[in-house]
Amino acid sequence: MTAKIDGTNGLLQQYDYQVLTTAFSYTFAAGTTVLVINPAGTLATGTITMPAAPADGMTITVESTQQVTALTMSGNGGTVVGPAIQLIPNQPLSWVYRLANTTWYPLFGGAGRASALVSGTAVASTSGTSIDFTSIPSWVKRITVLFSGVSTNNTSSWLMQIGSGSIVTTGYTSGTLATQSAAVSSAAATSTSGFIILNANAAVYLYTGTVQLFNISGNTWIASGVLASTSGDRSNISGGTLTLSGSLDRLRITSVTPDTFDAGSINIFYE
Repeated sequence: MTAKIDGTNGLLQQYDYQVLTTAFSYTFAAGTTVLVINPAGTLATGTITMPAAPADGMTITVESTQQVTALTMSGNGGTVVGPAIQLIPNQPLSWVYRLANTTWYPLFGGAGRASALVSGTAVASTSGTSIDFTSIPSWVKRITVLFSGVSTNNTSSWLMQIGSGSIVTTGYTSGTLATQSAAVSSAAATSTSGFIILNANAAVYLYTGTVQLFNISGNTWIASGVLASTSGDRSNISGGTLTLSGSLDRLRITSVTPDTFDAGSINIFYE
């Protein structure tokens, strides 16, 4: 902890500078009002605990130079209103303490406190029969899957599957509608093996678009997507729902047969 008397305005400023690592647990010491975290890179998890005996009107500020993906906050006997669930780089968060009801109230930094868009790592969809994204944090409420010029080597319908601990391959309620403007035709399909996101496929077509997953309540998720061919005149709209047994932590893009991916890339954003 560092304490500093400012000669101009007479303020006592006390801060703590920490180079923390994943799964850290930090408790504010008496008199410390600012925590500066400067890790080497993104941290997956961490816990911050408020001071044990705060004074009325005390303010606490937390700042990190790197992403802390899943953060837990403890009031240490008090209540934290709007607790941070993650830390976004260089977006400080602050709370002020009201002794009368032992409650910490947020002052600023709401964008980082509530949610922020986190990018996964883009995966080249140029080989294999499935593309997986894992280690999705339990606090995530919306996931956007992005497709850029994606293709498979045959005509099988595409599926998006999700899971908690393992990929679920049954119990989905989902459907899709493919349209082709040149032929003024359409074709519908359903699936219980996954969210069906594309049907009436052709090996020569490259698809670009997004499919979004929304956590409507508990562990129930809803899918909604639009994919369009960038090398033809086909498009697909899709929707579906599935209730998991636990928190979603992974998803997979595959196809019914399954076919082999041979072009493009896929990434996810979550918040």
